[in-house]
Amino acid sequence: MMKKNYSLIVAVIFISQLMPAENFAQTEEGWRASKTTVERLSRDQPQFNYYEEKVPSYTLPDPLVTNNGKKITSARIWKKIGRNEILELFREHVYGRVPSTPYEKNFKLTNEDRNAMDGAATLKQVDITVTSEGKSLVIHLTLFVPNKEQNPVPLYLLIDNRGPSNTDPTRKLRSEFWPVEEVIARGYGIAVFSNADVDPDNFDDFKNGIHGVLDRGERKGDAWGTIAAWAWGASRCMDYFETDKDIDHKKIAVVGHSRGGKTALWAGAEDERFALIISNESGCGGAALARRRFGETIARINTSFPHWFCSNYKKYGSNEDALPVDMHMLMALIAPRAVYVTSASDDLWADPRGSYLSLYHSVPVFRLLKTGTVLSEAMPPLNKQVISGKVAYHVRDGAHNMLLKDWNWFMDFGDVILK
Repeated sequence: MMKKNYSLIVAVIFISQLMPAENFAQTEEGWRASKTTVERLSRDQPQFNYYEEKVPSYTLPDPLVTNNGKKITSARIWKKIGRNEILELFREHVYGRVPSTPYEKNFKLTNEDRNAMDGAATLKQVDITVTSEGKSLVIHLTLFVPNKEQNPVPLYLLIDNRGPSNTDPTRKLRSEFWPVEEVIARGYGIAVFSNADVDPDNFDDFKNGIHGVLDRGERKGDAWGTIAAWAWGASRCMDYFETDKDIDHKKIAVVGHSRGGKTALWAGAEDERFALIISNESGCGGAALARRRFGETIARINTSFPHWFCSNYKKYGSNEDALPVDMHMLMALIAPRAVYVTSASDDLWADPRGSYLSLYHSVPVFRLLKTGTVLSEAMPPLNKQVISGKVAYHVRDGAHNMLLKDWNWFMDFGDVILK
């Protein structure tokens, strides 16, 4: 009887959350950028476009058409041909290809406190060591799991691009960026690793970090960039989760903000073990459609961060229409697993509308894979979470950041997807 009642509750949740996705355009006004913000940014950065009416016309590649022009009409063909073709296009033209260099890895529990947070959680600190031909690298993974929940528990993994002050395991310093107490109270585990452990966030000619451990010979145009390296690091954390009896490794959400959001999307595309991918304000090279040329552009991001992507990506600066993919196809690679995209109202550099449209244009793939996903082309209102099937989106008020408000919405989606 309880099982039937639980199924009914879940059904009600899905129906109530589907309705805003289909009907918000008729009941509430969708989000639009503040005229004051648009004018201010346009004055400060006149070389970039912040006006919606100045977005050029563009045609997006169809994710459900193969490289030889055939329409994909079944989940079997998508999984066998379509998904693999798109994955290869992103490897060749955007993020780069992980080398096939053999390596060894091992996990060492360096600290365990089963009475952390006044008994609410167990703290574990794990060193993940990767070794190849005498060179090694250590990823320091920190995780908390709730003590009051029945193990194994679902878990959120944060790709930290901000430094240790935001992820203090002692909890003397607390940040909304990694709100351990609130996540534990909701019945989830929460983990973090620093992207700097995997690869430095600067252009060092790919001599240090994991590139220095695994790269061999001359770098080619599709050699992996730093975002691909960070995504690879997230997968090594997943390797550990598969060994920990306290964690349900089939219910892992990977979370990233800004450059970390770009990384989370690529990690989810490459590694199908992640059940939920959360990209918070990831913008150009992440969730935002490149062809819109709104806010940050391919030319600008490759100039400012020449190490993030493969060198082939530089061909598409001011040449976005020649790119054989766009970011809706990155979202499609995650289907039929779950993806959550977010924006902030003042963060026009990351193109909120272009990020939502990526999600919207990925829906045909989610629907082909029977996820029950429906989205309106119109954006939802400010601070209105939209959940439909396996996708979710919100645009909140404020600036470029990841706040407790965002995390609470992430966990609301997790209650549907992971629990």
